[in-house]
Amino acid sequence: MPRKGEILPRAPIGRIMSNSGAERVSATAINELSEILTEYAEKLSERAIKIAHHSGRKTVKGSDIKLAHKY
Repeated sequence: MPRKGEILPRAPIGRIMSNSGAERVSATAINELSEILTEYAEKLSERAIKIAHHSGRKTVKGSDIKLAHKY
C-alpha cells in the first residue's frame, strides 16, 4: 500500500483506463493519472477526516467519504 507522498500502483490504473475503452495506454499516461488520483484521494481523505472529527468520531465512515466528495 502506498504511503503519503507515494503514488498509487500503476497496474490497476492501467486496467481502469483499459476498462474505460482505451486500446493502448502509455506509461506516462498511467503515471500522470496515478499522481492525480493520489492527490485527489489525499485531499478527499483530509476532508472526510475533518467530517468524522466534527461528528465526534475517530473512525472515518463511508458516509464521510461521500459527503467529502460532494463538497
